[in-house]
Amino acid sequence: MKRLLPIVAALALLAGPAAAVNPDEQLADPKLEARALKLSQELRCVVCQNQSIDDSDAELARDLRLILRERIAAGDTDEQAMDHIVSRYGSFVQLRPPLRWDTVLLWFGPVLVLVLGGVGAAVYVRGRSSTAAAVGALNADEEAELARMLDGDKVG
Repeated sequence: MKRLLPIVAALALLAGPAAAVNPDEQLADPKLEARALKLSQELRCVVCQNQSIDDSDAELARDLRLILRERIAAGDTDEQAMDHIVSRYGSFVQLRPPLRWDTVLLWFGPVLVLVLGGVGAAVYVRGRSSTAAAVGALNADEEAELARMLDGDKVG
């Protein structure tokens, strides 16, 4: 049983996600296909959002893989092929979009949401604490009344 464990662990590591590039999508020229694979690892599947188009089985990812390969086969440079796809789908399609004025939210949006959520939580907690303190505080007349009531309970 102990000898079987390393074999099972090795097989589990090999059973990771398979690339979704189908053989019918691949270019005949190995150099062009290598370029396409390199570029497609930089493009996000807009359906899955956390996978490259090579790792996704979504139909849109397949379309993006085909468009990319068509552009490369047509003679586009890597930059031209990438620019074509970005012009059609926006900077969000890039896994690492460049830092520009129109991509600021892609870069800093999650941090901004986290900070705003923290500030909102702090304001909420602070408001609840001051409200609870104000509700629990007694003025002098109320304290005297309470003391009288408690003394009355002890006597009776």
